[in-house]
Amino acid sequence: MGAEWSFLTNHARVLVCIAHDPGLRLRDVAEALGLTERTVFGIVADLTTAGYVVKEKDGRRNRYRIQHHLPLRRPLGREATIGELLELLVAST
Repeated sequence: MGAEWSFLTNHARVLVCIAHDPGLRLRDVAEALGLTERTVFGIVADLTTAGYVVKEKDGRRNRYRIQHHLPLRRPLGREATIGELLELLVAST
């Protein structure tokens, strides 16, 4: 059997978790995705530095706001936005 692989990068998977619940603790994101908390912290730092996610204090916790209007980092032929990608990945149930 070949190596494990996924259609989505860990960055995309973390972004989907944040889209589902902007108040989710990074510890919970890590557990849900089978990643270390340190890895998730680094990914959120990457997404924040790139401007895709804005971190806001909410009492003692953080809330995350996704900048849906921003284009994807590597366009897929035309300039798709983060919001368009999340519409495909985050089912509204």
